Amino acid sequence: MKNIVLAIAGLPGAGKSVVTEYVIKKTGWPKVYFPEPIFDEIKKRGLEINQDNEKEIREEFRRKLGMGAFATINLPKVKELLNTSSVVLESFYSWEEYLIFKKEFGDKFFVLATYSSPKTRTERLANRDFRPLKKEEVILRDYSQIENLNQAGPIAIADFTVINEGSTDYLYNQLDMIVGELLK
Repeated sequence: MKNIVLAIAGLPGAGKSVVTEYVIKKTGWPKVYFPEPIFDEIKKRGLEINQDNEKEIREEFRRKLGMGAFATINLPKVKELLNTSSVVLESFYSWEEYLIFKKEFGDKFFVLATYSSPKTRTERLANRDFRPLKKEEVILRDYSQIENLNQAGPIAIADFTVINEGSTDYLYNQLDMIVGELLK
C-alpha cells in the first residue's frame, strides 16, 4: 500500500478528535494537528487560550498567508512524515487548504468528514472540559467557519463521511469499514 494523507474534517463538536484518535489507534499513523500553530503562537505571546485569542491568531495567519495558511505551514511536516508512513490530519478546515493538499498529493490525499447535528454538537461543546462553548458561541463559530474559513467545501467533497450521532460502537463500525478500504 502506498502512503496516504487522510484529513479529518467537520464542524466544531462533530467528533474530529474522537475519529482521529480511533484511526490512529487502528493504523498507528502519526497525526498532524492542523491548528497547532495557532496554539503555539498564543503560548509564544503569553496569551490565554480562549475563543477570542484563537480566532484572532487564526485570522492573522490567514491575512498573512491566505486561506490556505495552515496547509502551507503544515505541508513540510506532512511531507516529512509521508516518507515513512501514512499521515492523519486532524481538524482540516478550508477549501483552499484542500486545494493545496489535493494538488500536492493527488490520489494519495483523502478527506474523511465527520457529521453531527447542530443540537448534538452544541451539547458536546457545552459539556467539554477544554474550551466549553455556549449555544450562541457555537452558532457564531459555525457561521464563521462556514462563511469566513470556507470549511464547508472539504466536508461536502469528502471521500468518506461518518455520522456521529449514536453510540461510539456505531461510529467505530463506520470507521472500521473506511480504514479497511484505505488499507486495501
